[in-house]
Amino acid sequence: MASAAHGGTGLHRALADERRRRLVEELRGARDGLDVQELARRLELHQNTARWHLGVLADAGIVESRPAPRSAPGRPRILYSLSPSAAAPGRDDYRLLATILAGAASEQDSGRKGAESAGRAWGRYLVRRPQPLARVSDQEAVEEVVRVLEEEGFVPDAHGTDVHMHRCPFHDLAEQHPEVVCAVHRGLISGALEELGSGLEVRELDVFVEPDLCVARLASRSAG
Repeated sequence: MASAAHGGTGLHRALADERRRRLVEELRGARDGLDVQELARRLELHQNTARWHLGVLADAGIVESRPAPRSAPGRPRILYSLSPSAAAPGRDDYRLLATILAGAASEQDSGRKGAESAGRAWGRYLVRRPQPLARVSDQEAVEEVVRVLEEEGFVPDAHGTDVHMHRCPFHDLAEQHPEVVCAVHRGLISGALEELGSGLEVRELDVFVEPDLCVARLASRSAG
């Protein structure tokens, strides 16, 4: 398969881990920043583990660091804080907009169909296309779907042709308007499979089979 990919979603990937989300929440309430020792204490992590997760957040542009003011000679402490763009209140405006649009779409007769169609278009866009004349196996198709979902923050893994998604980036919104949000996600997977020329399709999308689990069940188009 071709190695070229569309633009990554480092932000979603960085926030896919619960420990990193907790680090962000701790830093959100600390205007002057916190050091690794204090963050590790609050999250009950080893300092090296906390430092590694902070590095992932820094690479995604969510966290920045600076030396603490020194009152005595010696190596200064390093303070971590949210980057200005991550801390800006306006970031929540997108969630508000998404809520408004999902609510509006849910009231339209064609809302679910339109949402799935939009998801299909994005699935075709985000997937890595195979080489011309290349045949993509079911396993390769599932692996590529998992990659796309991972890039978008779903924390997926494959179980045969079932794809388990352990995080929904729009969990609260999906609970309010599953007919729209889940249709987008189903379309995303379907579009990716279509662009790959795969013989698989989304047979079922089981939503919230557990509080942190949705399952996309893929099957051959020729199977009943």
